[in-house]
Amino acid sequence: MSTFDSPGVSTPPPLIFAAGFTAGLFLNWLLPVHAFSAAPFKIAGRILTVAAGLLALWAAWTMHRAGTHINPRRPATTIVTNGPFRFTRNPLYLSLAILSLGAALFFDIAWALLALILTVVIVQKYVICREERYLEAKFGTTYLEYKKKTRRWL
Repeated sequence: MSTFDSPGVSTPPPLIFAAGFTAGLFLNWLLPVHAFSAAPFKIAGRILTVAAGLLALWAAWTMHRAGTHINPRRPATTIVTNGPFRFTRNPLYLSLAILSLGAALFFDIAWALLALILTVVIVQKYVICREERYLEAKFGTTYLEYKKKTRRWL
């Protein structure tokens, strides 16, 4: 295996999302904003959190069954187009965004939503764009056709 056969993602995306959520917690500690204390937000937060977990498990299982790596720092062995990858090219990152949204609602951390916007921009620019360049170079037309048919997020 070549050490160059990877998208060049240096920071694990779950760590990026965790850092964004932690920034939201810190901002909430400095300047509390309680916008989501009503019961419907708690319920929505629970539903989103469970949905995020189920989506992540489905995506991970689909990648495992396809025989490719879930770790973006390892080489991709194939383009996965079934399971949740039929609907989004990035179901694992989508699950992390949904998890962050659900946790922000459930724990009433409005600042985490602002941090989530910045987190998604960072993941888009420094993770997803690198992965897409790598997949285009490695799989060529196969990946380009998949990109045409499947949205990046939803």
